[in-house]
Amino acid sequence: MKKLYSLTKDYVLIVAGTFLTALAFNFFLIPHKIAPGGLSGIGTVLYYLFGIPVGVTMLLLNVPIFIMAVKELGKDFGFKTLLATVLLSAFIDLIKVSSLTHDPILASIYGGVLMGFGLGLVFQGNATTGGTDLFAKIVHKFYPLVGVGWILFVVDFLVVVTAAIVFGPSQALYALVSLYLSARVIDLVLEGLNSAKAFIVVSDHADEISHRIMTEIDRGVTFLEGRGAYTMQKKNVILCVVNRAQVVQLKAIVNQVDPLAFVLVTDVREVMGEGF
Repeated sequence: MKKLYSLTKDYVLIVAGTFLTALAFNFFLIPHKIAPGGLSGIGTVLYYLFGIPVGVTMLLLNVPIFIMAVKELGKDFGFKTLLATVLLSAFIDLIKVSSLTHDPILASIYGGVLMGFGLGLVFQGNATTGGTDLFAKIVHKFYPLVGVGWILFVVDFLVVVTAAIVFGPSQALYALVSLYLSARVIDLVLEGLNSAKAFIVVSDHADEISHRIMTEIDRGVTFLEGRGAYTMQKKNVILCVVNRAQVVQLKAIVNQVDPLAFVLVTDVREVMGEGF
């Protein structure tokens, strides 16, 4: 039953994600000649040059990539990716809507955010939309020293440059805005809103600081055993993770107890467990 629920959830996320991604293209990106990299960007360029529907171009370009992926990467990447690829192409061509804005700057912003949210849902459903993602993995298999991220960057860069030549430099800048926002929103969707801050505190008053943290802001504290390299003196090092709203309060506690404490604050991309 649990497996069925998980599988159903994945497919719902894939359908919803590809639908929202298609809306991003049809509402904002395609009407304003914004080609945000990848096969969708190539499709947008070809649509305005030759009138070929964007979804058809994406599907046709995905076929050889998908065949190579099956041959080189095996069948494990799954039916879900094939489904997401076909659905996205179909939704882009079948959903006929008008642009929601006449401002290309707003279109690049809204389009990037909506595209990132849609793709994030697809990734949450354990699938991809094919295209340059699979192409990058294939190239990386043959040239392991070349990272997947760099391959994607080069492909997207070439698409944006092509769009700049065909549509003009302004459209290329709008595409870069959409690409950046999309990447940020994808990270937000995948990591959730449970980002936080981790504190590492080195102090001679670790017991008092930890007691106040636990009683005043109701956060757990872990002691790490540490030793000063110069004095060779052993001391407890505090490790504590708090949400962003509690950062100022924790800093105040440390400063009140020991103004000379050494404090390291770092971003935590995702937190799971009690209290988060």
